[in-house]
Amino acid sequence: MPEKRQPSKKSLQSLDYLNVFLADVRDGVGPYLAIYLKSSQNWNPAQIGMATAAASIATVIAQTPAGALIDKLRQKRMLIVVAAVLVSIGCIGIALLPTFPVIIACQVLIGCAAAVFPPAIAAITLGLVGHNRLDRRIGRNQSFNHAGNLLAATLAGLIGQFVARKGIFFLVAVMAIGSAISVLRIREKEIDHELARGATDDHDEDDREEHHLEGILQLLSDRRVLFFGIAVILFHFANAAMLPLVGQLLDRGGQGKGIDGTVYMSACIIIAQLVMIPSSNMAGRLADAGRKRVFLISFVALPIRGVLYTLWHNPYFLVSVQILDGVAGGIFGVLSILMVADLTKGTGRFNVTQGMLATSIGVGASLSNLLAGFVAKNAGYNASFLMLSAIATLALAVFWFLVPETKELNTEANRKSTVFP
Repeated sequence: MPEKRQPSKKSLQSLDYLNVFLADVRDGVGPYLAIYLKSSQNWNPAQIGMATAAASIATVIAQTPAGALIDKLRQKRMLIVVAAVLVSIGCIGIALLPTFPVIIACQVLIGCAAAVFPPAIAAITLGLVGHNRLDRRIGRNQSFNHAGNLLAATLAGLIGQFVARKGIFFLVAVMAIGSAISVLRIREKEIDHELARGATDDHDEDDREEHHLEGILQLLSDRRVLFFGIAVILFHFANAAMLPLVGQLLDRGGQGKGIDGTVYMSACIIIAQLVMIPSSNMAGRLADAGRKRVFLISFVALPIRGVLYTLWHNPYFLVSVQILDGVAGGIFGVLSILMVADLTKGTGRFNVTQGMLATSIGVGASLSNLLAGFVAKNAGYNASFLMLSAIATLALAVFWFLVPETKELNTEANRKSTVFP
């Protein structure tokens, strides 16, 4: 297998389209579901909470098995097609039969399907371009993903305002079908499935069955994997609750000015996504010279963002701070995949490691919202932001001092030197 792979222009363009269409599909209909159920179906907050939680819980549970399945199977394109069809069925079911049991079932279906998309796209990308070109390609993937988010948010707003709220669910279903068509246009023969699960670029293509598959416990005994996981989980523990808290402050500030809080929240999301497009692309380009120093920007931006939220609760100021969220989020989306690829190179466990990490992040994010809400209720919003900033600072310290540079550090001797006895 040559070290530098040359996938066709058709496959690479189809990968671009796949990331655009999946931008909204991979997150399901969560952002719109609560508004639809409250305004159109008159559900109470407890019912809405159960409906939105159903998809999140299903995703957390399914992420690790999904990663293991993607490592094992060669039919990665078909996995995306099946997941996209399930999302379409779930969205149409919500729109046509908005009863409590149907919506819960559809949300579980969407949540399970959503667990497939991130690791499957990363695996197909790695299988197409190899480790040497993965950094720029992941940066490009994330840029197209954020552009797709902007497009989907704009279309959803127009459909919800001028057509019908339930039309948003049909939009997501159509985008899911578009993602299925896009992934099928990627040429199967150009995907190296051993490389896609974490083989080295120079593996023997004719000896696939004997390729080394490292045990999960052996992988987790690697100090680099362990400390990287801890740093990333702490990062999301600090990050997950910040925007919901800001949303509450914006809603309170908007009421005083006669402006709906959702307008400010939309502005927060749009600004962050706009910044993520160039930051993702730049992160992919800079990562070729080293992962850690680029990723540090993301870890440094998070505690600063939390502190800034305590300085002034003016809605315009709070929205402007989301620029830092765009910088951190764009870099994180690229570098987290690249460092997992570095850490699992040669193990055959690239996708299951992504799944385990995503599961841990999901649990941490849920606990973050619970803790931050409790602190905000009893000690105020500023105390909650400062607590989250302290956790973000701890994440920075773990990453800075305990996680080494991962690029070009994947020799067997280096791996053995970093394994716990």
